[in-house]
Amino acid sequence: MDLTAVAEARLREARFAQLLLAPEHLPPHYQGWGLLNLPPTVFRWLGVENPLPHRPLAPDILQALPERFRKVILVLIDGFGMEMVRRACQQGLLSGWQRLAFCGVFTPLTSITPSTTSAALTTLWTGRSPTEHGIVGYEVWLKEYGMVANMIYHAPISFTRDVGSLEKAGFRPERFLPHPTLGQLFRPRGVKVYALQPYQILGSGLSRMLLPEVETAGFTTPADLWITLRLLLEERPEERAYIWVYWSPVDTLAHRHSPDDPRVLAEAQTFLAAMQAYLLRTLSPQAREGTLLLLTADHGQIATPRHPHYELSHHPRLMEHLHLLPTGENRLMFLYPRPGHTRAVREYFVETWPDDFALCRTEEVLRSGLLGPGEPHPALRDRTGDWVALARNHAYLWWAAKENHLLGRHGGLSSEEMLIPLLAVPLAVC
Repeated sequence: MDLTAVAEARLREARFAQLLLAPEHLPPHYQGWGLLNLPPTVFRWLGVENPLPHRPLAPDILQALPERFRKVILVLIDGFGMEMVRRACQQGLLSGWQRLAFCGVFTPLTSITPSTTSAALTTLWTGRSPTEHGIVGYEVWLKEYGMVANMIYHAPISFTRDVGSLEKAGFRPERFLPHPTLGQLFRPRGVKVYALQPYQILGSGLSRMLLPEVETAGFTTPADLWITLRLLLEERPEERAYIWVYWSPVDTLAHRHSPDDPRVLAEAQTFLAAMQAYLLRTLSPQAREGTLLLLTADHGQIATPRHPHYELSHHPRLMEHLHLLPTGENRLMFLYPRPGHTRAVREYFVETWPDDFALCRTEEVLRSGLLGPGEPHPALRDRTGDWVALARNHAYLWWAAKENHLLGRHGGLSSEEMLIPLLAVPLAVC
C-alpha cells in the first residue's frame, strides 16, 4: 500500500506558524508522521508495554499492517531520503523495493530537527526528541566540558584524528544521555536487542552511548551483513527480538559527490539487491513468520555546491561579533553573539546573505517545539545559543579550519533533507 499522497498532504499542513520559516521549509512532524513516532510503534508491534511518552505512527500506517510481530528488523540507510527514493524508482533502479511496497506499506515521514545523524540516531535509540536528549547537531557546545564537541566522533572539533578524546576530559558515553536507551528498555520486557553495524564503528563512542544492553555484530560488505542477518533469523525463530541494521555509504557518497551523483543511487541499488539475493530469496517460511522488516533513513541530503561566499574564513567581520564559531549544522546553526552585538550579527546576515537564511531567536525556536516535544534537557539552552540560522535553498556556512569538501549536506529544513521513506513489510506475506 502506497500512502505517499495521504502522508504528503499531512506533512504539508501548516506547523510552527509562530516561526518565520521560509516557504520551502518543511518542518518536522512529531504527531504520527515522523521519525520520533517509530520507537513507540516498535514497542507496540512487539506486544510489550510502551514506556515512551510520544505517540506511535499514524493510524493510516498502523491499520495497514498486522498488530503484532515476534521480530522487528529496522534497516537504516543513512542519508537515503525520499527524493533519492523517487529518483531511483523513476530510473528503474529499485524494482525490488517496489515489490516489497506492494506487500506492505510505503510512506514518507519527516526526520527530526536538526535532520542529522547524531540527533536522529539518538532519537531512534531513546524514543526521545532532541529537546529531551540534548543532541542538537553534529557539533555541540558542551558547557560542562568547556568545549565544542563533535557528537559523532566524541572529540573537540579542533582535534583531528583523535576519535574519542572527549574521554580525556571525563566524558563517558554510557552515562551521557539523560534517558535510557532501547536496549535497556527492552531487556526487562523480554525482548532481545541486536545491532548489526560496519566493523569500523563497533565499540565507537557513539555506539557505546546508544547500545548498552545490545548484542552487537560487525560486518564488512552487504553480502556479509545479509547472510549474518539470515543466519540470526534462522537460528532463533521463536525469539522475540528487535534487530537494528545500519548502512552509511549512501550518505558518505552524497556528501562527497553530491546527492545527485549517479554513484549515490548505484550504491543504494547495490545494497538493496544484495538484500534480495542473500536474505529475502533464501529466508525460510519459518523465519519469515512473525517478522516485520522496516527500511528507513535518518535524513536526506541537498546539493550544496562549493562557494567561497559561504565560508566564514572570508567573513572576519562577522566573527568579531561572535563569542564562538557557530555550532550545530552547516545548514542549521546556533549563534552566540557577544553582548551588545546581536544587532550587528543580524545586520551582517541580512546584508551579506539576504535570501539565504531565516534568523530566529533561540527562545522562540525552543518555545515553538521545532526541536521536538517533551521536557527540555537541562543543558538545552546552553547548547542552542541565542539565535538560530536556518538555511534556505542551497545555502550553508562552513567554519571548519580545513578544506570545504562537502557537495551534499543535511541538518536543515528543506524537503530534500527532511523527507525520509518508511517501507514496512511483513515477511510472511512477501
